[in-house]
Amino acid sequence: MRVIFIRHGDPDYKRDSLTEKGWREAGLLAERVSRWNVDDFYCSPLGRARDTASCTLDKIGRTAETFRFLREFEGRVVNPATGRDGICWDFMPDYWTNSEGMYDRDNWALSDIMLGSPIDIHEEWRSVCNGIDDILARYGYIRNDRYYRVREHSDKTIVIFCHFGVTMVMMSHLLGIAAPVLLHGFFLPPTSVTILNTEERMGGNAYFRCQVVGDVTHLHMGNEPVSESGYFAEAFQEYV
Repeated sequence: MRVIFIRHGDPDYKRDSLTEKGWREAGLLAERVSRWNVDDFYCSPLGRARDTASCTLDKIGRTAETFRFLREFEGRVVNPATGRDGICWDFMPDYWTNSEGMYDRDNWALSDIMLGSPIDIHEEWRSVCNGIDDILARYGYIRNDRYYRVREHSDKTIVIFCHFGVTMVMMSHLLGIAAPVLLHGFFLPPTSVTILNTEERMGGNAYFRCQVVGDVTHLHMGNEPVSESGYFAEAFQEYV
């Protein structure tokens, strides 16, 4: 079983769509994805993800199933560094690294700052975990504590067009890593490709292993710079 996460293209957040650059990225991505053997496509309901997916789906004459849980991960808290309202997964290192709760893979969303949110962030986390598990169950992969029981081995490949935050939350569930560690430790550029495969070395048991994180080969091949949207450092640019 193979799960491929794709982040939306360079975003125009005000219009919930893509910038001109984002549309170029999505076009290059479509050329890449059109060469894959994909069984099913899934997509966030938000415009920037749907627009990104549209370039691929229109090119190959396919459709994607939309799920609400694939929207960007919700929940806002008062950021202790700024005193302003902000997303619940963007903190300064001197804050989150000193909170042991942030390293708890099952209960990070129950830390004090999360409990101060007007929405139930822990329930949002559970909704995302349950959502990806429900999709995997369609292919015979049933969650069993922290790994998956396999009804029957599948060689299927699914592609999920979504967002940075929710991708990291799903990966934290699949890999058993606290979400804040992934959210603060990894960057997924716009239209980047992240690939997870199941390893099934013991009959009937499966665990996901990451093959690629944030790959943008299609941008390099098209001489399109890597967008730094959501990144607080200078992105390495490589052209071939």
